[in-house]
Amino acid sequence: MISKLKVMLIVTCLIPMLHGQLSIAAETGTTLKNDSLRKEPFADAKIAGSFQRGESVEILKKQGAWSQVKTKKSTGWVRSLSIKRGTATASNQTAGILAAASGRAGTGQVVSTTGVRGLSEEELKAAKFNETEIKTLESYTLNADQGRQFANAGNLKPIAFTNLKAAKGGAK
Repeated sequence: MISKLKVMLIVTCLIPMLHGQLSIAAETGTTLKNDSLRKEPFADAKIAGSFQRGESVEILKKQGAWSQVKTKKSTGWVRSLSIKRGTATASNQTAGILAAASGRAGTGQVVSTTGVRGLSEEELKAAKFNETEIKTLESYTLNADQGRQFANAGNLKPIAFTNLKAAKGGAK
C-alpha cells in the first residue's frame, strides 16, 4: 500500500506536467540598445512598448531568435541580440554592446550560422581569431572591373534584377 506521503509527492511532481510548463523563476537581463517590444516574436508584429539601453528586464521565454521580456512598463518580444543575460556593470555593458555588434552575443561566444558543414560543435567553440588567415581571405577581394574580367573569361552573362538597385558607389 502506498503511503500518503508518496501519493502527495507523486501528485506534487505531476501537477506541473499537467499544466505543460514547469514554473521556474525568470532570468534577468539588461538591454543593449534602445528597442521596441513586439506583441509577437516577429519583426512586423505590432509594437507593445519600448525600452532604453541599460534597462533591466526579466526574460520570460525564448523562441528562436526572440526573447519575451518584461520591463518596468510593459511585456513583449524582442530580438535576443538586443538583450544580454545577467545584470549590467559598466564594464560588461560595453562588452555586451560590442558582442552584439560583432554577432558574438550569447554564451560560448560562437557565432551561429547556417551552412557550416564539416565542423563539429567542439571545433566551432575552440575556434580562435587568426589575423593572418583573415588577411589572406581579404587578399582575394576583387574590384568591379576585375570581377567583370573574371566573368568574361568564364563566359558568364550578367542577369538584371529589376527590383534591385545598385548601392551608391557600387558596381552597376
